[in-house]
Amino acid sequence: MCERLEKVFAEIDAANAEDPRREVLNGEELPFEVVYSRRMLERLEKMYRNAPETLKIAAYGQHVRRFDIPRSDFPEGRKGYNQWRKACREHHARLLGEIMRRHGYSDEEIAEVQKLVRKEQLKKDRLSQALENVVDVVFVEHYLESFLRKYAHYDEDKRIDIVAKTLLKMSPKGHREALSLDLPEEHRRLIEKAIERVKPQLERMESAALDW
Repeated sequence: MCERLEKVFAEIDAANAEDPRREVLNGEELPFEVVYSRRMLERLEKMYRNAPETLKIAAYGQHVRRFDIPRSDFPEGRKGYNQWRKACREHHARLLGEIMRRHGYSDEEIAEVQKLVRKEQLKKDRLSQALENVVDVVFVEHYLESFLRKYAHYDEDKRIDIVAKTLLKMSPKGHREALSLDLPEEHRRLIEKAIERVKPQLERMESAALDW
C-alpha cells in the first residue's frame, strides 16, 4: 500500500474514532464505523484484487462520520429515508474530498471517489457497480442478522421483497459472492427465495453486467 493511501485510511479511522457505537472485531472493541471500513476493505480485496486506489478509498470511507447525521433527524418512511441517505452521501463525499486533498490526490481522483460514494452511475460504471457489490455482500455477511432482528415484525413476504431489491442493485458477480458465504440456513433460504422472485429481471441484467 502506498504511503498516501495509508495516510488517507489512517485519517478516516481517526474521523470515525468518535463514533459512540461499538462493535467487537477479532476480540477487540472498536468504533462501529472503523469496523465497517475494515470489513469493506477486506471484502473489496477478495473480490477485486486489482482495485484502483480510488475504489479502495470509496470502500473504506463511504460511511465516514455517518454518525454526524442521525436517521432520526429525518421523517419516517421511504421519503425520509431517501433524504437521509442523500444527506449522508453528500457528507461522506465532502469529507473524503477534504482528506484526499490533504494527502496530494488530484482533483480528478477526488471527483472519482465522490462519484462512487454518491452512488452515481450505478449499472453504468464498473467501479460504481463493484462498490455496490461489495456493500451488499458485506451487508449480507455481517449485518443481515441484525437487520432481520430489528424488523422481526415484518412478515416473510416483506423480508423477501427487501432482499430482492438489494439483489437488483448487484451484478451476477455479487450474487455469486453472497451465495458463497457461510450463511445461516435461514439467510440462504431468504436470498434464494428473493432470487427466484426477481429471476426474470436478473436474467435481463446479466447480459449487460459490468463485472470485472
